[in-house]
Amino acid sequence: MPKRRLAHLDVTATVDVTSADAVTAEICRLFSRHYPDLSRDTIAGLVEDFVRLYRGDYPGFHACDVGYHDIQHVLDVTLAMVRLIDGHEHSVPEKERLGADLALAGLCAALFHDSGYIRRTHDTRHQNGAAYTRVHVSRSARWLQDYLPTVGLRRLVGPASRAVQFTNCSRHPDSLPARSAAERRLGELMGTADLIAQLSDANYVEKCRDRLFAEFVEGGLAGVQAEGYLGATYRTPDDLLDSTPAFIRWVIRERLEEGFNGAYHYAARHFGDGNPYMEAIAANYARLESRQSRGEHA
Repeated sequence: MPKRRLAHLDVTATVDVTSADAVTAEICRLFSRHYPDLSRDTIAGLVEDFVRLYRGDYPGFHACDVGYHDIQHVLDVTLAMVRLIDGHEHSVPEKERLGADLALAGLCAALFHDSGYIRRTHDTRHQNGAAYTRVHVSRSARWLQDYLPTVGLRRLVGPASRAVQFTNCSRHPDSLPARSAAERRLGELMGTADLIAQLSDANYVEKCRDRLFAEFVEGGLAGVQAEGYLGATYRTPDDLLDSTPAFIRWVIRERLEEGFNGAYHYAARHFGDGNPYMEAIAANYARLESRQSRGEHA
């Protein structure tokens, strides 16, 4: 049996996705291939503000207090997004490329796609950001609308806030707004990055059991808190894990292949030989299936 990669490493086991500096370096390296005029300072500033927000150093906001949708998750998704953009730009004719502005909007969307979980300091309604689970996507879009003008990127508010909507699994991608074919492709890349990064995480199974279930309880999607909620609910961590193989099959069929029009294939173009994200997802799926066949419980 192949050795599982260390928990802090990306799907290729080459980038530390707990390190903002390591991910920033890779973003700059990949974007410089296509957008040499895009400022490294702009990229670094965006990442720095993301870190400030999640660590509680951004004025008016608490630190991130959710266990699953944390700094590592966002950096992992951001790295996947930039890799997909790189693969896309290498694959399509010049007239179909995203270009520097849409690529930068995609970076903004990735970095702040879960900012809706972050509570404001004057929030007296909830004690944990996971309480915003059902509405976190719209809250993330509002964060981008408020934040981007403060860093001189008002022009990116529209495409970035619309791209974030593609991370909402409760809405069909065809129902989501986009102003152009390129902008729709950006949204498809964003939705794809969010899914393939988390499903390929080295500790995905453990994180679902130990962290995601707790977020679902707080957000009213699991346990007794879910009474009256009409969507999918989970009674116990085991119930969540037992349902995850079916969720992965649904993601691949309904989102990655159909809803997002196979945008995950751009990762293979980026790597040049295979798609480590899909390989890692298959390995996690096998782990979950094996767990079920052995009758394991949390």
